[in-house]
Amino acid sequence: MTTLLQGRHSANVGADGKVLFLIGMRFNQLWKPWKWFPVFVAMPRMLIELQKNRELGLVGKPRTYLSGRTVLVWQYWESFEKLAAYSRSHESAHLPAWRRFNAKVRNNGSVGIFHETILLSDATVETVYGNMPLFGLAAVTGAVPAIQRGQSAKSRLGETDSQPPAVEPYCFFFVRTVFRANCSCRSVGVCRKIRCGYLVIS
Repeated sequence: MTTLLQGRHSANVGADGKVLFLIGMRFNQLWKPWKWFPVFVAMPRMLIELQKNRELGLVGKPRTYLSGRTVLVWQYWESFEKLAAYSRSHESAHLPAWRRFNAKVRNNGSVGIFHETILLSDATVETVYGNMPLFGLAAVTGAVPAIQRGQSAKSRLGETDSQPPAVEPYCFFFVRTVFRANCSCRSVGVCRKIRCGYLVIS
């Protein structure tokens, strides 16, 4: 069963140097499966290779989304250097697939491919997750109650925000990391006693 983090959370610090890599394809001409099918089956082979060999640089679990004719794979990488090295490695699955695409498809329009590379840093990325399992960047860096990073997007980017929060913050007690060892609230999961001294806004 998926574990939900109740309340508002944010990705912990640790984004510096990491890369968000979006890659995918589009079925431009569905009636030409002999053109797009080789591209379609190439990505699962690469993802299996990357997850079995973490030293290549993939971090976290990649996620795949389908929207209309477009397939998108959302990945996080340890560094741009490792991503670039993998893309050009003669010993990995990507380079042969890339060369086959250029030889057989290139600019004939039957299938589209794309990628976007976003360099991340704690100073330029802010996140918030409400009642979500570990997801996105938080699945890579870990999640913390949002108050630790800030109650607004501006404050989570390390800037001073003089405005009050636009909505009232969620109140929830983060059992595993905040409860006192002898706190009687532990059994119910929500701190109902202000005197406990460990109530947090998250």
